[in-house]
Amino acid sequence: MELLGCDPREFHTGRAPLEAAALGIEAAETDWLFRINLVTVGESEADEGLMLDHSAGAITDAEALELLEALREAWAESPRGAAPTLHHGVGYRGIVVDAQDHAATITTGPHEFPQQPWDRYLPKGGDGADRVRDLMLASLDVLRDHPVNAARRAAGKRPANMAWLWGQGTRPALPSFKERFALRGAMLTSVDLLRGIARLIGWDLIDCPGLTSYHDTDYAAQGRATIDALRDYDLVCCHVEAPDEASHQGDWRTKVASLEAIARHVIAPIHAHLLTLGDPQDDPRAEGWRMLILPDHYTLCSTRKHDPTPVPFAMAGSWVRSVVQRHLTEPEADASDLHIDPGSDLMEYFLRSGIRGRSV
Repeated sequence: MELLGCDPREFHTGRAPLEAAALGIEAAETDWLFRINLVTVGESEADEGLMLDHSAGAITDAEALELLEALREAWAESPRGAAPTLHHGVGYRGIVVDAQDHAATITTGPHEFPQQPWDRYLPKGGDGADRVRDLMLASLDVLRDHPVNAARRAAGKRPANMAWLWGQGTRPALPSFKERFALRGAMLTSVDLLRGIARLIGWDLIDCPGLTSYHDTDYAAQGRATIDALRDYDLVCCHVEAPDEASHQGDWRTKVASLEAIARHVIAPIHAHLLTLGDPQDDPRAEGWRMLILPDHYTLCSTRKHDPTPVPFAMAGSWVRSVVQRHLTEPEADASDLHIDPGSDLMEYFLRSGIRGRSV
């Protein structure tokens, strides 16, 4: 949200409403939306009661749909008010819409406590939390012996044996990017969170066959799709999720491989294309370009969790000049005297810094 120029202190109402926007889910202003994860919790004597995997072993769309349908039928019998509605997103992700008030409900994302007892992180905060907690605990009985999970265990895969609700909020209203910056933007990503933010600021979404959230994604296709989109849009955000998912699994080898693939198949070809546009500072007839490279947040293999450390960024292109040339690494970013705080100012800096007498 900050990267796209929206201060979350003003506009963020919760993660789930942003993902719901990506899926085109309609909700009343008073409805509360939750993110739902199909997760793996421990079943053996050695790991019983632990949160083992926030993504249920990267469960497929088809498997997730079957499990969510079973949950929908079971939750229709919920003893606490009208049943919530349930929508599938991508893979292990989904959205729950509930008419009950959850202003006092406190939840925690399952990726925040890997290998820890999950019962310590159940929702808290009054009747609303009681309702959500009941739904989550009921999911254990619904999912444990479902045929999908029986097949996954037989194949040596992790079962999706619990549903975890978190990230709740009400429908947000974000400012139009085009009205603020007079530019048309587009988003290319496998993550509903980013797709939702893009839709809410008026950006288009770019489809890319072969795109996934994991290291099996088609990096080269994503690079090509971004270059193609740059012919139609002023600004394109190309987001790759693979390093984040590898970090959540504590898999540093796959994380390194994904970063190398991004450099080779995404950054390099996009940069080569942008160079063909020329630099108006040297050639007044040139179209010009700018490129910004950064992670959206840290995710540490050591903890398998997100980390709030401010991220490094690299910027290049027309009118971008630096006395000191640096590599995009954490130590060199820490040594820099350029800091953007709040982060929501970065977009304006990226688009307008160093440009004199020109409108954007």
